[in-house]
Amino acid sequence: MRHLGIVSLDTAFPRIFGDAGNPDSYPFPVQIKVVNDADASVIVSDNVIPDRLTDAFVEAATELEAAGAGAIISTCGFLIHAQKIVAQSVRIPVMLSPLSLYPIVQSACPGTIGILTASANALGSNSLAAAGICDAVIAGMDQHVLFCETFLALKSTQRAEFDPGEMERLVLAEACKLASQHTLSALLLECGNLGPYADALRSNLDLPVFSILDAATFLMETSSMKRQPL
Repeated sequence: MRHLGIVSLDTAFPRIFGDAGNPDSYPFPVQIKVVNDADASVIVSDNVIPDRLTDAFVEAATELEAAGAGAIISTCGFLIHAQKIVAQSVRIPVMLSPLSLYPIVQSACPGTIGILTASANALGSNSLAAAGICDAVIAGMDQHVLFCETFLALKSTQRAEFDPGEMERLVLAEACKLASQHTLSALLLECGNLGPYADALRSNLDLPVFSILDAATFLMETSSMKRQPL
């Protein structure tokens, strides 16, 4: 079986089961390539990614393709800003952000789609426009100290460990608050660190919940459909 390629931010926190950067989160082999200096403090932004980092993600993607990857994803939904250029640089399917799933989710689950993001402040008009999103409702985890100190801080100050149970409690609280304010038809998880809580969210919200792990499975199942040569 061909493996999944994952381009990863440069992080220090533990990637527990279900996290986009944990190889055990997938039912197929994966190869992860960390992009040095791709710090969350830079990538999690409504602004375009600096050219030097965009180039580094392109290089990482081409190396993964050369190593036999059948498809490529990433660990951070804010790489939506690099989606087009990275996808154009290789011949295999690429979905760097679960935000790219939005049109599919909207079609499959008509109604109001909720997005749970690492940072509501960063998920602004530029990020949404890059994904073709205009009418979702959003909740962010950036108001919670535990989440910020673990996932959004500079790599040098990120927590070396955290309590997954406490993190789950915060994630559920934020998602349930969003669901209480809007009648949701589905929930989309922007952040690759939210995957571990997808099952709990489905159970508590009684809603379909989509993450980058779902994108990975979709791409790998269709990866034999090769794109046209560059």
